[in-house]
Amino acid sequence: MNATIRQKLEIALKPSHLDIEDFSDGCGLKFRLIIVSDSFDNKTTLASHRLVYEVLKEEMQLIHALEIKTYTPEKWDAIEESKEKDVSSV
Repeated sequence: MNATIRQKLEIALKPSHLDIEDFSDGCGLKFRLIIVSDSFDNKTTLASHRLVYEVLKEEMQLIHALEIKTYTPEKWDAIEESKEKDVSSV
């Protein structure tokens, strides 16, 4: 399932960053996604999540839980920069 999710998201959203974590204790039906894509430009969080659900509509019939975090490249860069500053200030 992980490979199918990755393939569909990469084709549809062309992410610059994609993390897929299976947190289902072996059943492969609970996932956390972090997706960074220009496809989310000028979209609300809700609209971005709906886009992901649309891409994965067939898989959603089997997935029990899906945690989604979507970012534009600019927002992702700002988050990463903030993390770097936090680490360097320690």
